[in-house]
Amino acid sequence: MKEFKGKVAVITGAASGIGHGIAEHCVQKEMKVVLADIEEAELTKTEQALQAKGASVLAIRTDVSKTSDIETLARKTLDAFGAVHLLFNNAGVSGGVTIWESTLADWQWVINVNLWGVIHGLRVFVPIMLRQHMECHIVNTASIAGLTSGQGPGVYRMTKHGIVSLSETLYFELKQRNAQIGVSVLCPGLIRSRIFESPRNRPKELQNPSGELITPERQALLKLFQESMQNAMSPEQCAELVFKAIQQNTFYILTRTKDKEDIQQRMENILQGQAPTPQRNFP
Repeated sequence: MKEFKGKVAVITGAASGIGHGIAEHCVQKEMKVVLADIEEAELTKTEQALQAKGASVLAIRTDVSKTSDIETLARKTLDAFGAVHLLFNNAGVSGGVTIWESTLADWQWVINVNLWGVIHGLRVFVPIMLRQHMECHIVNTASIAGLTSGQGPGVYRMTKHGIVSLSETLYFELKQRNAQIGVSVLCPGLIRSRIFESPRNRPKELQNPSGELITPERQALLKLFQESMQNAMSPEQCAELVFKAIQQNTFYILTRTKDKEDIQQRMENILQGQAPTPQRNFP
């Protein structure tokens, strides 16, 4: 896809972080933008800010873990704009501790949002795009954690690896149909966002009775990320890379050149049957 003006973009997790950066970039490209997020106050704030710039924007509160919400998102998008050309399955959360200490609720919450959110998005929107018979593109947000080996939280890493595999399979399946739908998987390093404040949107029924579990390892990891956040890439810079990748039909979207070293190391470990080694470029 080379031209974006007038196209319709649907973005989940659009009220903050990467999603917000993508929404801003869509407006710059004079696109029609559908904002989806579970955080209603921030969603409304984002909608109003973009509308003040003269953009054509529709905000729809959406819980990506619920297929009914994604179906509603699609229906309202078509009612408002008649089509969808770009889908950004971007919503994501981080939670849990070690694999064995993470509660069932931790696993259910993170998988429901990170993995099922993408699955629901693809199941609902791909058939719509196929029926349109026009050029479209899908970007699924994974993480560099989905391409490398390293420390946890395990539930987060597992979902991000799943998104990469899901995107790869989607690419082949669409090619078999000769579909005019491009696919990319975004695997960013650390981006300035509120990902570590994810529990603010955790549903009551999946909260731990004693609150979020914080082990010494988890505490150290959070401190490392927080200290690194000030030097992290901005959502706007990430969005620029994403749109460049769409134009060039790039499949794997990386935000840091140095991450290639860790990806290569993981591949070498696999080929040589060696135990995994941690990321050198972390975070």
